[in-house]
Amino acid sequence: MSNKLLNRQANHYEVLIIGGGAAGLSLALNLPAHMTVAVITKGRETEGSTYYAQGGISAVLREDDSFKSHIEDTLNAGGGLCDEKTAKFTVENAPDAISWLSDLGVPFTTDKHKDGKKTWHLTREGGHSHRRVIHAADATGKALETTLVNHARLSDNIELLEHHIAVDLITGKKLGLDHNRCIGAYVLDKDNMQVETFQARYVVLASGGASKVYLYTSNPDGSTGDGIAMAWRAGCRVANMEFMQFHPTCLYHPKAKSFLLTEALRGEGGHLLLPDGSRFMHKFDKRSELAPRDIVARAIDHEMKRLGVDCLYLDISHKSAAFIRSHFPTIYARCRKFGIDLTREPVPVVPAAHYTCGGVMTNLHGQTDIENLYAIGETAFTGLHGANRMASNSLLECLVFARAAAQHITQNANTDHKWNTIKAWDESRVTNSDEEVVVSHNWDELRRFMWDYVGIVRTDKRLQRARRRVDLLLLEIEEYYGNFRVNADLLELRNLAVVADLIIRSAQQRKESRGLHYTLDYLQTNEKAENTILTPE
Repeated sequence: MSNKLLNRQANHYEVLIIGGGAAGLSLALNLPAHMTVAVITKGRETEGSTYYAQGGISAVLREDDSFKSHIEDTLNAGGGLCDEKTAKFTVENAPDAISWLSDLGVPFTTDKHKDGKKTWHLTREGGHSHRRVIHAADATGKALETTLVNHARLSDNIELLEHHIAVDLITGKKLGLDHNRCIGAYVLDKDNMQVETFQARYVVLASGGASKVYLYTSNPDGSTGDGIAMAWRAGCRVANMEFMQFHPTCLYHPKAKSFLLTEALRGEGGHLLLPDGSRFMHKFDKRSELAPRDIVARAIDHEMKRLGVDCLYLDISHKSAAFIRSHFPTIYARCRKFGIDLTREPVPVVPAAHYTCGGVMTNLHGQTDIENLYAIGETAFTGLHGANRMASNSLLECLVFARAAAQHITQNANTDHKWNTIKAWDESRVTNSDEEVVVSHNWDELRRFMWDYVGIVRTDKRLQRARRRVDLLLLEIEEYYGNFRVNADLLELRNLAVVADLIIRSAQQRKESRGLHYTLDYLQTNEKAENTILTPE
C-alpha cells in the first residue's frame, strides 16, 4: 500500500464507493492512481449480485450485428419507456468496456476455428435479435468479480473494506451548512459493531438492487436496496420503482435457495414445459422461449396458477451431453448436487425476483440530484431499461456508467477541497435491544406481503393491502431504530421498508399495464409512455 494511503487522515478518502460489485470496482479501477479510494462491502468482496451472474454481457462484437440493432432490441424490451439517448450511449460504449475487461484478463469463452484462430463465443438471450452476449462459460459474474477484486487488491490507492455497511449519507443539509453536497457517510463496522464517520470528496452508491424485498429472489441476501433508500432519505428523486423484474427460471428445490438458471439455456434451445411435457410459450408470444423476461415470467406464473402446481420445467436434454456440460458446467454441477441430470431430464423452475429496473435518478455521468453524490449500476435509474431490462444489459450498464462516472470525477476533481468537522455517531441515548424478534418478524412480514400483493400480477386491492401494512411497518421500524443500537439486520430492514414503500407508491400511480408492471385492473397500455418519478418531501 502506498505511503499516500497510509498517511491519509483516518477515514478520509477522495472517493468513497459503497458497494464492491462490477459497478463499484470498475469505477475504482478507472480512477487515477493519485486518488485515494475506499470500497466498502457488507460481506466478503465476492458476496454481491455480480458474483452470481451467469449469463454474460451484451455488446456488439460481430460484423453481422450493429449498434442500431442492439439499441432497437433494448427499446423494444423496455416497453416504450427506455431513454433512447441513454441506450445509444450505453450500446456505443460497450465494445470499449469489453476490451478493457479483456485487457484485465477476464477469461471470456472463445471458439477455436479450423485455422487455429480464436474468437469470442457469443450466445443469444431473450429479446436479442443477434448473438451478442459475451460470457465466461456460465459463470461470467464470478470470472468478472474475481478479476476486478484481484486488480483492486493490487492497486496502491484502493482500500477494500469488508464487513462494513453504510448507515446513512452525510450531507451539508443534515449538518446545517449552506450547501447540500454529499460529504461522506456513517458506516457500521460489523466486526466491532461501531459506527464510524467516513468523509469523502465524492461518494458513489454502487450497492445493487432491492430484490430481497420479495420472499423469493435469485439475489444474494445483501440485495436490500441500501443505496436507493439512503439516497431517498438524503433528498434524491427515484424513478420507475414499480418495474421489478422477475427472472422466469430459478431452480425449484427446497435446498437450492432459488438458484438462477441462466437465460442462455433458452437461448441455446431450452424448452419450457408443463408437467405433462408439453410446450406452452408459443401461446403467449411468437418468440416462444426467447420472449423478454416479463412475458416469460407472467406465462409461467399464469400456468402455475391455472394448473395449481408448484413449478414448471425447463428442458435442454435434447442437446448433446457434451454440449451441455461444456456450455453450462456450473448449472450442470449444481443440478447434479440436487439429484437432477441436466443432460437427461427437465429441471423444475419457478420465477423469482431478480432485478430492480428503477432506482436513483442520474444523468449520463452517474450524477444524482445531490452534488458530489453519484449512483451507478442497479442502484441507479439511467433510463436504459425502461419498463423491462433486456437480458445481459445489466452488467453492461455497470461497466459503461462506472467508467463514465470515473471520468467525470477525474475531470472535475476539486483540488482545494476542505474537510468538514462532523460530529461522531451518537449512541448516548440508545440501548442494546432485548427484542431482536421484532426485527426478524418484521423482515418476514414485509417480504411475504410484497410477494403476495406486489408481485408478478397486481391489482388495486392488493396494492392497497400492501400500502396499509408498509405504513405500519415504517412506523414500527423507525421507532425501533431510534431507541436501540443499530446492527446490520436492522439497517437492512429499515432500507427494505423504504424501498417497499417506494415500489408500492410507484405501482399505485401507474394506471396501465406496461412491461414488468402488470395489473388486472388496467390491462391496457397507455398511448403515452411516462416515467414514474417520486420526489422526497
